[in-house]
Amino acid sequence: MAATTVVAGRELSNPPSDGISNIRFSNHSDHLLVSSWDKSVRLYDASANVLRGEFMHGGPVLDCCFHDDSSGFSAGADNTVRRLLFSTNKEDILGKHDAPVRCIEYSYAAGQLITGSWDKTLKCWDPRGASGQERTLVGTYQQPERVYSLSLVGHRLVVATAGRHVNVYDLRNMSIPEQRRESSLKYQTRCVRCYPNGTGYALSSVEGRVAMEFFDLSEASQAKKYAFKCHRKSEAGRDIVYPVNAMAFHPIYGTFATGGCDGFVNVWDGNNKKRLYQYSKYPTSIAALSFSRDGRLLAVASSYTFEEGPKTNEQDAIYVRSVNEIEVKPKPKAYPNPTA
Repeated sequence: MAATTVVAGRELSNPPSDGISNIRFSNHSDHLLVSSWDKSVRLYDASANVLRGEFMHGGPVLDCCFHDDSSGFSAGADNTVRRLLFSTNKEDILGKHDAPVRCIEYSYAAGQLITGSWDKTLKCWDPRGASGQERTLVGTYQQPERVYSLSLVGHRLVVATAGRHVNVYDLRNMSIPEQRRESSLKYQTRCVRCYPNGTGYALSSVEGRVAMEFFDLSEASQAKKYAFKCHRKSEAGRDIVYPVNAMAFHPIYGTFATGGCDGFVNVWDGNNKKRLYQYSKYPTSIAALSFSRDGRLLAVASSYTFEEGPKTNEQDAIYVRSVNEIEVKPKPKAYPNPTA
């Protein structure tokens, strides 16, 4: 059985006042960007536990990401894609979708911003252009359904939508998907995250499962794919199953954390099909997870995701925990000693 720790991590002061939609560490520092249903995007220095900036939008903010340490981007339920300038606390509008913007990712490989919306489109933007949709929009790409989750690795983009569709694109040729797939899980997709080594992606569902998939369509590669159950418990002889809301890959070891509506964060070794660690239970659902660029810190958003409808719930909180190597480093396989 995997070990359990007792410390939740350091709780950040000045948290959002409503549900947390995402948390993202910077690729350059320990700065943390947080989007929330309270219409805010907050910038924290996670190491110093200091709120560095706050941006208020016209509606709930469903996602956010960094450009660099001086600017970032946000995706709003008001259909708007914004650029945020941290030093001046100013923002400008890059453009709009026809429905709420659910996901946002910045591609360092392509120098483009990618947004996915409930209007069933993906849009690519060049933020170097002057502000305004006609000058920054690179292209609009129809999707089979509402976009729920996006993930990037190198020039590859994975788009997970309603209806269990998964499209894989090469950002250098967005005219058609490189691959059109269907989720191997039977229930609605919650989150997709690419492996840091670029060979595939993990996909989680509302029904306590994660699928491990590979881009290479050869028989040998496809034979390696599998799915596993997680974030569930047995009570009075029946299985209680929780949505897996969040996943985050460790940047050094390639192991990954999952967060569920059961309030638990588990760390997995996907290659060896093992759970490495389970952290002690958080106050409520895990809404989002992010490892820092060097893998030393893990940010955990404990925030009720309304999977049981409106009810009295714990206050939304962000915990930043120091990661011990034993929690995330794959254990070497034990081989029998031939001389024994």
